[in-house]
Amino acid sequence: MCCLDVQGESALEGAIDFIAEGRDQPQAVAEAQQMLRAAYAAVKKADGLIDRESRQWHTDRMALVDRNILRLAVWELLAGNAPRNVIIDEAIKLAKEFSSAEASRFVNGVLDAVARTIDNGNSRNAGDAQD
Repeated sequence: MCCLDVQGESALEGAIDFIAEGRDQPQAVAEAQQMLRAAYAAVKKADGLIDRESRQWHTDRMALVDRNILRLAVWELLAGNAPRNVIIDEAIKLAKEFSSAEASRFVNGVLDAVARTIDNGNSRNAGDAQD
């Protein structure tokens, strides 16, 4: 997601090819490629939810890594394929490993608020991308 954030949609096929070059099982590769496409297609909706719940830190002001951890987690929350707590915990782990010392608390707070918004059915007007 970070390379797509920097380079735009023109980098999507390169990222898909990069996934295919891994040594993972074919099914895992196909799932990862599908997830990347779906998460990227939902960036505007994810950004809308993140901006709504992060108050003073809109996505365009966030660190690249934090913004993309949040985007992936919000897409997962919207998809509903994993338990909310698992999604948030994994995002926090990513923030602890790849971002600043404060990032994990920020990611936790934003995702908790976004999850509540989604649970309350208030995510419809947050961005205009596909689910």
